[in-house]
Amino acid sequence: MASINMSYLNPRTVILIGIPGLQHMQFWIGFPFCAVCLVALLGNIILLIIIPMERSLHQPMYIFLAVLAATDIGLCAAIAPKMLAIFWFRSYSMAFDTCLAQLFFIHALQCMESGILLAMAFDRYIAVCDPLRHTSILTPSILGRMVVIVAIRATVLVGLLPILIKRLHLFHSTIIAHSYCEHMAVVKLAAEDTHVNKTCGLFVGFTILGFDMIFILISYILIFQAVLCLHQKEARLKAFNTCTAHIFVFLEFYILAFFSFFSHRFGHIVPSTHILLSTIYLLVPPALNPIVYGVKNKIIRKRVAQIFLLNHGSQQ
Repeated sequence: MASINMSYLNPRTVILIGIPGLQHMQFWIGFPFCAVCLVALLGNIILLIIIPMERSLHQPMYIFLAVLAATDIGLCAAIAPKMLAIFWFRSYSMAFDTCLAQLFFIHALQCMESGILLAMAFDRYIAVCDPLRHTSILTPSILGRMVVIVAIRATVLVGLLPILIKRLHLFHSTIIAHSYCEHMAVVKLAAEDTHVNKTCGLFVGFTILGFDMIFILISYILIFQAVLCLHQKEARLKAFNTCTAHIFVFLEFYILAFFSFFSHRFGHIVPSTHILLSTIYLLVPPALNPIVYGVKNKIIRKRVAQIFLLNHGSQQ
């Protein structure tokens, strides 16, 4: 009881407890999360192998998909090792600066993923609404600039979060009730005024996720208007079919993102439920993205089959 009023000045380490209330089950919970991570890593690595090799995939949509795959690999690498170490080996401690680094990379990669989804929506808008100028508008130099802008935006805005946390010196606890260093989970440890941190977190969330979601919705409203104006049913179905994979990825990313974002700030759900869902939000989209796009594209399916058949043949 004596530790209740204890304060920590410039703590060097923090304790990540994993999923509060489910510590006795964490060892087993780690296995499905590990399986999802392996699927995500395997699927996205395959995409990064196939897309550069196959000349027919050197199109804006698949270049953005390759960047999305690299982002997803980085996201898995940022969260999975420490999370599984907590679940399986009870490795709870983490250097405070390392925690802030993990916080930065997780949120920056999330924001990059959102920006790439916006770029993919813009690509679909041009492909459907102005197909004759698609290649002249989305040139390789324009694609490169778009990716650089997405990366700079995520780095600069998310970089504010750990910088503002570093200005805090007094903490009422060093125990983070989470399986990774999430921004609000770290901010709630502070025994000082954190209004600036909370406001900045909301600003970054709405500036990136909110801005991207609004413009993706506008893109698809314009796409649907253009598609419905087509007279031939086959043309309408073909146009819709080019967008279905992206619509699915867009919905699963933003629904999970905003649920996690708002529940941590304004919700009153059970902590274990929130942490499970926020972890699922980080790990499931990277696993689903290569599956969704791979199933929709015949060339990717064919290349994947060749890779696995070649490995099977070499083993025999």
